Amino acid sequence: MRLEGKVALISGGARGQGAAEARLFTQEGAAVVIGDILDDDGMKLEAEIRELGGQCTFVHLDVTDADQWETAVSEAVNRYGKLDILVNNAGIGSTNAGGVDAPRIHEAPVEVWDQIMDINGKGVFLGTRAAIGAMREAGGGSIINISSIAGLVGLSPGSGAGAAYASSKGAVRLLTKATAVQYASEGIRCNSVHPGYIDTAMTERMMSMPGMREMRVGSTPLGRIGTVDDIANGVLFLASDEASFMTGSELVIDGGYTAQ
Repeated sequence: MRLEGKVALISGGARGQGAAEARLFTQEGAAVVIGDILDDDGMKLEAEIRELGGQCTFVHLDVTDADQWETAVSEAVNRYGKLDILVNNAGIGSTNAGGVDAPRIHEAPVEVWDQIMDINGKGVFLGTRAAIGAMREAGGGSIINISSIAGLVGLSPGSGAGAAYASSKGAVRLLTKATAVQYASEGIRCNSVHPGYIDTAMTERMMSMPGMREMRVGSTPLGRIGTVDDIANGVLFLASDEASFMTGSELVIDGGYTAQ
């Protein structure tokens, strides 16, 4: 029960990595509000967690909408009394946009750049901004921003990571550090998580491209693709009081990829 008595809000929590985090958080004693644009998936997950005895509420959340963020934070406070944890998990990948995010900058469509930066960058900013007031009232909190190895190193064109995606995840990394420094005196911690190649619904299309899975496994020293549980366990640590002296840090969970 590492999160007993805590209240968490997880964006993009209806499926994949966010859903794994929601399940784990409730198993560890937290009350969880999951926000997503996938209403059917979100309501199914809420019902599943409640049937298992957990506290969970789904809210519709488009992370690019400031008003919807305010509503989601208010739902957490009104229903469960406070907000201790925010996981900015929602994001979009290079092949999940309206078009394809080209690996090389001169080929990147402007409209795809704007969409990816809006969701991956602005969405984290809006979530953080909305949560600060509630965390102040709670006496502190933990913000975990999901970045990527693409926010740490320049991946090759063959990796599948586009210019806009990498730039958006780099923005998340630096926004995390700014948040950590600005709010440390108020007991609000902020750290980023940098997954390597992970099997999720968002990466399914990329992984199915000819040779892509083999390339990614071959470039990962541990010799496998990561799972959503690999990431959720790291997020749990950062959310818990076990990480109370950790802020502005980067938790890299990539099977050794960036150690090369």
